[in-house]
Amino acid sequence: MSDAQRAAMRPSSRAPFDVERVRADFPLLRQRVADGRPLVYLDNAATTQKPQKVIDAMSRFYAEDNANIHRGVYDLCERATRLYEGARITAQRFLNAAEAREVVFVRGTTEGVNLVAQSFCRPRLSPGDEVVVSAMEHHSNIVPWQLVCEERGARLRVIPMNARGELALEGLEDLLGPRTRMLAVTHVSNALGTVNPVREIVARAHARGVPVLVDGAQATPHLRVDVRDLGCDFYTVSGHKVFGPTGIGLLYGRLEHLEAMPPYQGGGDMIRSVSFEKTTFAAPPARFEAGTPNIGGAIGLAAALDYVVALDWDAVGAHEGELLAHASETLSAIPGLRIIGTAAQKVGVVSFVLDGAHAHDIGTIVDEDGVALRTGHHCAQPAMEFFGVPATARASFAFYNTHAEIEVLAAAVARIREVLG
Repeated sequence: MSDAQRAAMRPSSRAPFDVERVRADFPLLRQRVADGRPLVYLDNAATTQKPQKVIDAMSRFYAEDNANIHRGVYDLCERATRLYEGARITAQRFLNAAEAREVVFVRGTTEGVNLVAQSFCRPRLSPGDEVVVSAMEHHSNIVPWQLVCEERGARLRVIPMNARGELALEGLEDLLGPRTRMLAVTHVSNALGTVNPVREIVARAHARGVPVLVDGAQATPHLRVDVRDLGCDFYTVSGHKVFGPTGIGLLYGRLEHLEAMPPYQGGGDMIRSVSFEKTTFAAPPARFEAGTPNIGGAIGLAAALDYVVALDWDAVGAHEGELLAHASETLSAIPGLRIIGTAAQKVGVVSFVLDGAHAHDIGTIVDEDGVALRTGHHCAQPAMEFFGVPATARASFAFYNTHAEIEVLAAAVARIREVLG
């Protein structure tokens, strides 16, 4: 356990985080499963649960304001348009983007990365050029860059990591050469929980003239994100990771980049004019939002961001730090259990393996006690290969999780050997 995790367990004068009050906002957490046992939901890195405020916002939109946006002149359409564009302003403020035009609604982080890879990076790549990613990336921040590199004859290079699951940045300058056209890095590892020093990485890349995309899918549920402070060129967010609905996300892009990028997809509402001879395109962000967007999803995401912003983030951070410390210490005490990823800077993710038990067996057995956690390679196969394991069991926490739930997890894991014999 790190010094930071030990410190999180020491008594504090800070007012305690009222986790039970927060849990009351999330109706799904009241479920009972597994023969009437309370649900212990520890798969937050895969998707978070939704507060009633988000559910109500989406229901209200479909019950009272549902219409297609932008092109109608009737009142209902104008109301829906105001709600949708108001959601963009909420997202701008959440990320501290300079203006709302720098926020593009996408389906999620995966689409945001693909949009940048195809529209920003691909036209700039020539044979022999390079794109840099890190060894701990999710597949969605590897495969899109591989596709454009293969098509354009460019090369993918990788920032290595150490045995604790931290990026080895001492050799970063050697990777950033005159042919480097892009650096893409995760803010927080989904498989390890590592928090990367993004501001430093961006500064070092920009010193070499290299633009940076940051995968923020796992960061926004745990950290306050300020894209202008980070200095990145692009930042991606998945709505369902930050207590919002599925099928909606955000791509932040510096306006000068978005204005120079060609459209990623063609269709309605992303054009200025269309003829059979020539089409001219709308300004960002409309240029990248072809067709009818996920209007209800954007409204639900705005409600989620409003909910998150209203929390006491100092208290949230302290509570999540205590959960991580407690889980790390409790699970480490189980004979034969090894935690994968022990970085000094982590969020509430504990990935582990257990001697004699496959990760899928772990997930199946703890489910009998009502514990929901993720097993597998977590769409991070290169990271699993680095640690020499085919898969891990991953418990991932949100601010609505409790110490009692960690005790249930630990007891369920401790009895696995008995079950397997």
